[in-house]
This record gives sequence, C-alpha cells and structure tokens, in this order.
Amino acid sequence: MVTEQASGMPSGNPHGRVLVLLDGSRMSYVALKAAADIARRTGAEILGVFVEESNLLRSAGYGFAREVGAASGISRPFSTDKVEERMVRMADQARKALAEAMSGQGSRHGLSIARGRVIDEVLTLTAPDDILVLGRTGWSSGVGRPIGSTALGLIRRSPSRVLLWCERPVSDRNRIVVFLNDHEQANHRAMLAAAESARHLHQPVTVILPGDAGLTNERLERIKQDLDVLGAGTRLRQLTVCDPSTVARVLHEEKASELVMSRECSLFRKPGMEDLVASLNLPVTVTP
Repeated sequence: MVTEQASGMPSGNPHGRVLVLLDGSRMSYVALKAAADIARRTGAEILGVFVEESNLLRSAGYGFAREVGAASGISRPFSTDKVEERMVRMADQARKALAEAMSGQGSRHGLSIARGRVIDEVLTLTAPDDILVLGRTGWSSGVGRPIGSTALGLIRRSPSRVLLWCERPVSDRNRIVVFLNDHEQANHRAMLAAAESARHLHQPVTVILPGDAGLTNERLERIKQDLDVLGAGTRLRQLTVCDPSTVARVLHEEKASELVMSRECSLFRKPGMEDLVASLNLPVTVTP
C-alpha cells in the first residue's frame, strides 16, 4: 500500500478523517465533492482511496480473457498489461481530482493506493471515528444496477459511519429522517449523525420508531427526552408497519433530504432494503 500525502495544515481533528473511495467512476467523483464539503466544514483530513483490484488482474492473466464494452458491446482482448495501464491512468485521474477538489482549502489530504480486494483494503484503512463517503455505483457495476456490490458490502461492514451519496439531491426536501430501533447505543450514534446533518443543513429532524422495535414505555420516554439534542422542529412518528413501501411513503410525506439509520435498525435488515435505498434520490447515512 502506498499513501501519498499532500502538504497542508495539520488536521487536529479528534473526530477522524473523511475517506472517499475513488474508483474511476463518475459517481465516485460526485461523492468526492460531498467528501470535500464535509472536510471543509469540519476541518478533517481527507483521504482518497484507490484500489487496484487483484481479482481483475488475475482474470486478465488468462489467455482467453475478453472484455465487452458497456456501450459498444464490442469484445476486446483483456490482458494484464492493458489492465495495469488502465489502473495507472485511473490512479492519476484520482490524484488530480482530489487535488482539484481540495484546492485552496488548506486541509490535509492524500491518496492511498493499494492492491487487493476493494472492500478488504478500504476496511483496513477505516477507523471507527472516520466518515466513509461512497458513490452509489462503481465503474464495474452492470448497466442499470442501482447500487454497486462494493457500496453494499462497505455499508454492511464498515466500522465507521458511511455516507452513500446520490447524484443530484432534490433541493425542495427539507427534513432529516432518522430511523431508530431497540438498540440504545446504535440509536445514540444515529441521532448524533442526524443532529450533525441538521445543524449543517439548518433543517429539522423527523424520528421514526418502527412498530417492531419492541421498545418499553420507559425506553420510549428516554428517547422522547433525548429529542432535545436534535433541536427545534423535531417530531416523532411511530409506525405500526415498517416495510419498504411504507418507509418510502413516509419519506415522501416528510420531504426527506437525508435518511439516517443504523445497521442495527430492523429496516436495514429487511428484504427489499437495497431496492428502497436505490429508489431514493437522497443521501443515506448508515451508522454502526
């Protein structure tokens, strides 16, 4: 693994870094803009991560290997040399894009270049206090696939908060929506993330309690008391049914600008979660 560090002010940020996966895809550069904005307002160090995927290199080593252009449909020879050249070119593009995004900010930034499996290499770099910013899809995602397998793997396994960025957030939405469950510590982390977004966007928060959360009256009262941390305009909704279609309807009713949920939230584990997240044109934050 090679990490290139650009000069700048010491980060001095006790809350971790902002990591962004740069894989050469258009969506990864869209996510880079969001990551740069987070670094700008928090003073955090930003680390771009580029992974030379070992499985791709291994596949290219077979003499019969071919690649098919996504747009042209033309089959071409697929050699290790060509893949190596492409990776060097993509790493250089990532380096330039990172430098341009951070130009004039004064924050520390760098690019980590590793070779291996993308998810494993990103997880090796990620600490619990970091924020990992991802685009919805990568360059290798199939045509029409709404969320890349790498993004799904990382939001399920990252020890840190993950921000899954969309291409064009809708501007007329004006509430942060956070889903809670019966896991007290996970709820606390999700509410902190929602509070940070609310302060940054100057937007109120809606807290959703699923009907299957199994909360006792005592814990429900504690949650209501904790709502003060989310600021004025916070409201609480309890759902008797919490399937993906109901959640989509609630998010529409609340004019959600961002969805926040913990991996411990029952919604995260429901069948159809991937389709739900893919259908939403808004950022999704997943907390540990």
